[in-house]
Amino acid sequence: MLKILEILSVLSNFLHILPTLLFFKPPSNQEKTSLGMMLQRTVAKHGDRTAIIFENTILTWREFNHLSNQYAHSLKNRGVKRGDCVAVFMENRTEFLCVIIALSKIGAAASLINTSLLKNPLIHCITTTDSVKCIFGEELQEAITDIKDDLPLQDGDFLWVSDNSIKKSKPTWAEDLNSTLQWQPTENLEETGDIKGGEIALYIFTSGTTGLPKPAIIFQRRIMSAHPPYSKLGFRATPSDRMYICLPLYHITGLLLGACTCFYTGASMFLRRRFSARHFWPEVQKYNTTLFIYVGELCRYLAVQPICKDEENNPIRSMLGNGLRPDVWDDFRKRFGVKRITEIYGASESNVSFLNFLNKDYTIGTGIVVTMIVKYDVDLDQIILDDRGRPEEVSDGQTGLLLGRIDDKFLYDGYKNKEASSAKVLMNVKKPGDRWFNTGDLVRRVDVGFAMGMPHYQFIDRVGDTFRWRSENVSTNEVSEILNAYPQIEMSNVYGVKVPGTEGRAGMAAITMQADNTINLSKFTEYVDKNLASYARPVFLRIQSEQKTNQTFKFVKGQLRNEAYHLDKVDQPIYVRMPNSKHYEILSEQDYQKILGKEAGF
Repeated sequence: MLKILEILSVLSNFLHILPTLLFFKPPSNQEKTSLGMMLQRTVAKHGDRTAIIFENTILTWREFNHLSNQYAHSLKNRGVKRGDCVAVFMENRTEFLCVIIALSKIGAAASLINTSLLKNPLIHCITTTDSVKCIFGEELQEAITDIKDDLPLQDGDFLWVSDNSIKKSKPTWAEDLNSTLQWQPTENLEETGDIKGGEIALYIFTSGTTGLPKPAIIFQRRIMSAHPPYSKLGFRATPSDRMYICLPLYHITGLLLGACTCFYTGASMFLRRRFSARHFWPEVQKYNTTLFIYVGELCRYLAVQPICKDEENNPIRSMLGNGLRPDVWDDFRKRFGVKRITEIYGASESNVSFLNFLNKDYTIGTGIVVTMIVKYDVDLDQIILDDRGRPEEVSDGQTGLLLGRIDDKFLYDGYKNKEASSAKVLMNVKKPGDRWFNTGDLVRRVDVGFAMGMPHYQFIDRVGDTFRWRSENVSTNEVSEILNAYPQIEMSNVYGVKVPGTEGRAGMAAITMQADNTINLSKFTEYVDKNLASYARPVFLRIQSEQKTNQTFKFVKGQLRNEAYHLDKVDQPIYVRMPNSKHYEILSEQDYQKILGKEAGF
């Protein structure tokens, strides 16, 4: 009986997606299509319906479009033109989305900057995309004030957007973008209808594996091709739905999968600056949110919260995102009663994507890009080759490195930097002249029962020099470079280690000192806090007399990852920064047992 129900469920899901599969055609580079046009079509259909609720302010789709048009006209008057790039540095709020839409309507690209960045990484992100202006939120003025003299921009190129929650003095050295907004026209821009799919809409930064963040190119055609599958096959969103969005909008998940699903379908959104486990369920009930865009870390936080009345009979019926672990998956199915969980897989720069549109458990779903899973040596950080010097494929059920074939249908857009883009491409993998995208991720094919012959996959881990912590990708090379600039440190080797009860990996640094292997923990903590974003700060430190390298002089990380912070495996000093602690301290046996017992509060 259960087998029959499973088959009927799969068939029902498949019939639901059939129209999209049959009639959807991804737009070409020359087709006139864009994010701005997407919004205008939604306004024409659903103009009087609620578009966004943010901090007790409600806008309809028509009002949201009018405000976006005013920002667009204001930016045009300040010299922003088609083909330009503008850096956007702002917390989640209505104005952030309006500015993104405004730039799209002009035909300019928005470079979305991580709001946690400071100093050199922030300078790099603004300059590497050749931004002609920088629009920043009043709430982030201190970070921009600190670096403005190091940017190749004039005073008139800095535009700030007021924030009613901020009581500090205004940035008088920059122009107030809202100062003339009320006199700007609310009509759609004529040029919006001429923008083509091959024009750049966004730059979204990814940590990558080689130092500072790299801007992945997001073309208009990619945005427009993403939403039929994610909105219709994943969320199954309708204009009557409302989405809970608390992920940062500078990330592809929060913006393209979250907000843009609403732009495409007419579903409204409840927008929050940042996630709060305590407020989540009361707000879900108050604002009747039926959709939820997630990353695994948020879900884990919710799953460990005490049972509350508002989680019972909650209205969330469908959620979509990435990084949901099996144990937390069960909580959302059973405890919270979410019927549809669409785990997805992809990356800002990747041509490979998977979607769990059949609503199977514990899987990132399936896709239509041709892929290979090849053997990978994690300790040596390299692909295992066969006798002919080609990558060797794994057997079904085995873990390996995921590669995606690049062809005319599934293009690889890559990064703004051509060298960085080329570094992710493997040539002559199966036959001469073929090209494959190296995802840098370990996956395996899994048996999910009846799936109409469509293979399903499970995400295992990232490889190389990037790990994920607090829902952010951390570049070990970038963190190492910053730590190496500290006067007492000779060399640091940064890697991620597992912490029981948490998603991703916590940062750990194996450090060799310049003198006697001692470190001033107070001054070091002050340095780390000043120069690294919170998610990039190492949680654990390990003092070593020398660094180990392999035959190609790369740092050896495999053994270090395995030994991690385990006191019974390491005979060198281990330091830890416990949650909410102001400094690093020696890892005691008591704290070690708390960490192992999931009682440390990470």
